[in-house]
Amino acid sequence: MPPKFDPNEIKIVCLRAVGGEVGATSSLAPKIGPLGLSPKKVGDDIAKATQDWKGLKITCKLTIQNRQATISVVPSSAALIIKALKEPPRDRKKVKNIQHSGNITIDEVFDIARIMRERSIARKLSGTIKEMLGTAQSIGCTVNGMPPHDVIEKINSGEIEVPDVSIAD
Repeated sequence: MPPKFDPNEIKIVCLRAVGGEVGATSSLAPKIGPLGLSPKKVGDDIAKATQDWKGLKITCKLTIQNRQATISVVPSSAALIIKALKEPPRDRKKVKNIQHSGNITIDEVFDIARIMRERSIARKLSGTIKEMLGTAQSIGCTVNGMPPHDVIEKINSGEIEVPDVSIAD
């Protein structure tokens, strides 16, 4: 017999979903079915919470307490950069292998690095900025009209000033 249900227990479930779309309930059911939640209702809630990330794969964090699920969106650096490119939402099923050839400013990269700061493994903000520039390079966009690797070299040489904030010890 399973253990008695504790109403104060908090369960956390992380999953990847496409922003603004109702995911397949068959993939949600094994994760949240045993916790006493309806996969269809949770799928609708995820679609509602990820509305402004339309067409992008995004990580969602479900915090379940007392059979109530609260959804928080945990965007990846790639999703943040693609959102900063301000591309129109695309239909995933029709448009494949898209090239993100846009341009973002260095200030947008700084803002994205500040958002990703607590999940970064770098010691200083400059390291996090370089991580975001590496992600921008893999996406294929440019930063201030330059390839991201050139911006990384300018940060290393000191040509571009980085507002440096280290993690609290």
